[in-house]
Amino acid sequence: MQQSQVGTSAIDAVGYGPSASPASRVVIVGCGNLLRGDDGVGPVLIRELFEHDLGFDVTLVDGGTAGMDVAFKMRGAQEAILIDASSTGSVPGTLFRIPGEEVENLPPLSGIHSHAFRWDHSLALAHWLLGSEFPKKVTVFLIEAENLEVGEPLSKAVVEAKDRLRELIVSEVGVRDRKSNGDLGA
Repeated sequence: MQQSQVGTSAIDAVGYGPSASPASRVVIVGCGNLLRGDDGVGPVLIRELFEHDLGFDVTLVDGGTAGMDVAFKMRGAQEAILIDASSTGSVPGTLFRIPGEEVENLPPLSGIHSHAFRWDHSLALAHWLLGSEFPKKVTVFLIEAENLEVGEPLSKAVVEAKDRLRELIVSEVGVRDRKSNGDLGA
């Protein structure tokens, strides 16, 4: 257990401050609720990515439904990739790739609570909280859900999209020269 030092901030004390482990080149976060069918696709994909050697400088985060914690995981990373289910009315299994520039006008943080905290709120909080330590590049992958019922497994369409996305991430994150600027090439 670390000894507390005079002048240590509360953020340092919980392991998210400058004294935390070194920042990763890429942080990949899977968001969603494993208990609600296709909504669990993000955490399921993160668990599968643990089986691949993406390198010591890639951090995988099962963000589950804890959006506020996700903000701190991005601290100092060059790039953040977020994965979640969507419900837009598109064909189930449709894979959306949203570059960071398109999510710059994020929702306001006022009036929200922990039960309504989504990936876009996490990005807004991280951007505000981390300032210059916010990742230079952000990409959001959304997979259109077919079934969000409690207790249901991932649908066939979402499993197929998840598998395509897993291969895309493994190839793009895994083949880069570690000395490069970390650009995933959205």
